[in-house]
Amino acid sequence: MPPLRTALLQSSGRPGSVDGSLRVLDEAAGRAAAAGAGLLVCPEMFLTGYAIGDAVPRLAETAGGPGSAAVAEIAVRHGLAVLYGYPERDPAPASGAVYNSAQLIGPDGIRLANYRKTHLFGSFERTWFTPGERPVVQAELAGLRLGIMICYDVEFPENVRAHALAGTDLLLVPTAQMHPFQFVAESMVPVRAFENQMYVAYVNRTGEEGAAGERDTFEFVGLSCLAAPDGAVRARAGRGEELLLGEVDGALLAASRAANPYLYDRRPGLYTSLG
Repeated sequence: MPPLRTALLQSSGRPGSVDGSLRVLDEAAGRAAAAGAGLLVCPEMFLTGYAIGDAVPRLAETAGGPGSAAVAEIAVRHGLAVLYGYPERDPAPASGAVYNSAQLIGPDGIRLANYRKTHLFGSFERTWFTPGERPVVQAELAGLRLGIMICYDVEFPENVRAHALAGTDLLLVPTAQMHPFQFVAESMVPVRAFENQMYVAYVNRTGEEGAAGERDTFEFVGLSCLAAPDGAVRARAGRGEELLLGEVDGALLAASRAANPYLYDRRPGLYTSLG
């Protein structure tokens, strides 16, 4: 099985403009496909912007909404799978719930998986979103089992271990990592990849977002990375907009798991006191 060339789009898109973000995505997908990528991963809330306040319910859409259709058209035209973040409106009209979600579209335009963020970070997210309740969401692509999380979720070791035990090979983590928590991208993500013996694609926003002087103004730190199961970072971005490329190699994955048998050496009976 040949490695899956994976593209990481470090960009904040065009906050407040779905059409503008789709144009950024289309251009990046073209470059990624030309470089041989079979998968393009975008950041958290890429479709609409993150710090959009009361525009969240206005720009939210169901998983099969117009934004999904537009991303599917881009995926088909460029022949690669796309994972993107967006605010998802619950399809039940009476619910009123909006989720911080990420959806994976296949290169044939088929929706492969949709994940709702389970661990909401800070007052901004708790104001506008409802937490998801399904911790492990997976899909198959190019002979690999892909899992999805969003940002803060990856900071909970139990979350990532659940994916490891479910057989995730490549964990996709669209994120909106902000100052001063850059140590997560620099140190924690490579450790998560090593201790769980998987690849982790951690894809961040960049720059400042939100109206100056308002409470919900954020400085995103970039530093997107593709971390391998041997703990090495195969690709690392700086602080600005960037399209990263890295290889997800099934052969390296198998060799690393054989050399580092954490999942086989576990003693679950000792951990029953953990809540």
